[in-house]
Amino acid sequence: MYRFFVTIFFIYFSVGMINAQNKVNPPSKLTTDEYFGIKVNDEYRNLENLKDPLTTNWMKDQSEYSQSVIKNIPNRQYYITKRIELDKRKSFSVSNIYVTENDVYFYLKKTPNQNTARLYYRKGFSGQEKELYNPENFLPQNNKRYQINYIKPNYNGSKVVIALTEGGKEISNMIIYDVISNKLLPQVITNCWPSDGGGISWLSDNNSFIYLHYPVTDPNSKLFLKDMVSVLYTIGEDPKKLRVVLSKENNPDLKINSEDFPIVNIPTKDGQYLIGRISGATRFKDTYYIKSSDILKKDRWKILFRKEDKVSSFIIKGDKIIYISEKNETNAIYSTSLINPDFKKPELTVSPIQDETIKGLSNLKDGFIFTTTKNGVEAKLYLYKNNKAESLKLPIPAGDISVTTEDNQSNDFWITCNGWKNDTERFRYNSLSKKFTSENLAPLVEYPEFKDIIVEEITVKSHDGLDIPLSLIYKKGIEKNKRNPVIIDAYGAYASINSPYFAKTYLLWALQGGIVAIAHVRGGGEKGEKWHEGGYKSTKPNSWKDLISCTEYLINAGYTSPDNVAIWGASAGGITIGRAMTDRPDLFKAVIIDAGVTNTLRMETTPNGLNNVKEFGSSKIEPEFKALLEMDAYQHIKRGIKYPSTLITGGINDPRVTPWMPTKFAAKLMVNNTSNNPILLKIDYDGGHGGDVSVAKQYDNLADTFAFALWQLGHPDYQPKGNNQK
Repeated sequence: MYRFFVTIFFIYFSVGMINAQNKVNPPSKLTTDEYFGIKVNDEYRNLENLKDPLTTNWMKDQSEYSQSVIKNIPNRQYYITKRIELDKRKSFSVSNIYVTENDVYFYLKKTPNQNTARLYYRKGFSGQEKELYNPENFLPQNNKRYQINYIKPNYNGSKVVIALTEGGKEISNMIIYDVISNKLLPQVITNCWPSDGGGISWLSDNNSFIYLHYPVTDPNSKLFLKDMVSVLYTIGEDPKKLRVVLSKENNPDLKINSEDFPIVNIPTKDGQYLIGRISGATRFKDTYYIKSSDILKKDRWKILFRKEDKVSSFIIKGDKIIYISEKNETNAIYSTSLINPDFKKPELTVSPIQDETIKGLSNLKDGFIFTTTKNGVEAKLYLYKNNKAESLKLPIPAGDISVTTEDNQSNDFWITCNGWKNDTERFRYNSLSKKFTSENLAPLVEYPEFKDIIVEEITVKSHDGLDIPLSLIYKKGIEKNKRNPVIIDAYGAYASINSPYFAKTYLLWALQGGIVAIAHVRGGGEKGEKWHEGGYKSTKPNSWKDLISCTEYLINAGYTSPDNVAIWGASAGGITIGRAMTDRPDLFKAVIIDAGVTNTLRMETTPNGLNNVKEFGSSKIEPEFKALLEMDAYQHIKRGIKYPSTLITGGINDPRVTPWMPTKFAAKLMVNNTSNNPILLKIDYDGGHGGDVSVAKQYDNLADTFAFALWQLGHPDYQPKGNNQK
């Protein structure tokens, strides 16, 4: 087979060719499928076979070519250098904080010169810090770099579970550290994914926990993400001997599907019930409960509520369940008895709050905490106590709040406040003084270069007159003109909220004279379930039409022009970005799709596909097939169209979006595009879906995006010498 290699000579002495497309044609074999009388052609079905050398060689050639182009964009190193410089202002960073009932702190900590975070603990906030575990010590003979992607201490802090993964695979190995004896226990629990599988739940004995077991962990297997099992593990036992708590095979009466995640949690340490959720890529879940004393009995699970009850969050207090429901287009807090639950006629606890969406509940000893959001970007905090909800004044304004409590053991709690341009800050609320005090485990530092950055929250009319929230980030004094480079981030799926966080990536773009826009399109959860349903299955076109409307607003308002707009999205955001691009190729200069869902009609055939039927639909149901076809960016690529410059990425270890999906999209786009804009495919052979990789890898990937977009939008610092063309 002919293989294309980019030589050093080509890179350095044919600089003008940096704009040229790699013309090595992808291997093609037409397949035609018929759905409900509609014939659908698939010219690159053969690229789904990742064992075919024709496919793998072409993928590698394209990736090598793309890397050679991107790595030689002038000033690409700026982003990496600046991120490292900003990181070094902090002597260390902290994440994944857990505080036990006896005030023992566990957390991950990383210094600027370390590539991975390590596990630490201390007794009390002011206690002496001690390093417990360095992931570099896990299986050193494998010569692989592991990351800690999940931790969970037991109630008294005597033991902590540590989950480790490598190469972006996300699938983990779990180990247990005994804090009292100061040693790592010998057992290694394999076939886990706690960061995405509901975590683990410790029992009150502090020696046993429940976790989700994955029988097959090879993302290329058809059995991957099938027939998962919730199991009980007691420390010291053989991890291979599974004691099943909930599964399809063990509980046939619950009608669990092969692709469902039967996740079991223990809501409170001393609670009388276990909660079993039939989970997956869906916000609302059929949920069951069982007495804690019947944990291993097969036939004792009873229905608590159905997904049709639209319960998004709940807590257990004694024999009562308190929950948020969005049934009948409401957004309120209700309660009912666990002895005789009645979700048709529950007790109204907190009424809907105008212009706010109730997001989550957290248990306290004498009440509970709940948070709300306005348009996904303005957070509020409420304390419910003595049958009354009271709005608490936040110590600082926050675009997003996360809450941590000691469950029903205390009335004190912690909040973490986030915003687009302010560093994350953590506070402890004292229930006696009714005051917040700063409790940051990592030092707060100043970023004077960001003081003139403006954050503006506006709404934009979409195609049907609905107001779409749009976050704008730019430098003070920027002039409205058609030359401003604009990058628009959009997602819009699973009711996920694109909440504010300390977005250094965005802020660096603004420092270079650009504008960042975050389009809070339908399909997300910024305005509750109604917002999600507005970009879901048959209504999915609203997701990309909202993005198009936001782009048109920025152009018509004089912020920019089509030659200076890039759009960027990842994962399920690939639907929004891919269809905006194929619907309006004239509206954008550059497009970046990271590990994106671009071939929804074939999603069902992937290991993670059956689960995603819940969000996008099934090709076996006629109206859902038509919705899938409409949202399929690959199927909407047309011959003879001038498409924008496009960077398409994927990860060979990706357990969520199979790497053949971006590969097929890139192949078809290259062949059908008639513009001179580059179409680049970059498959990461050491990564997965984008997470669970080292900081250096994260910065390298983001630098590719940053440099590619600014090169294509004409920023003078990113133009190859002698190349006047964008």
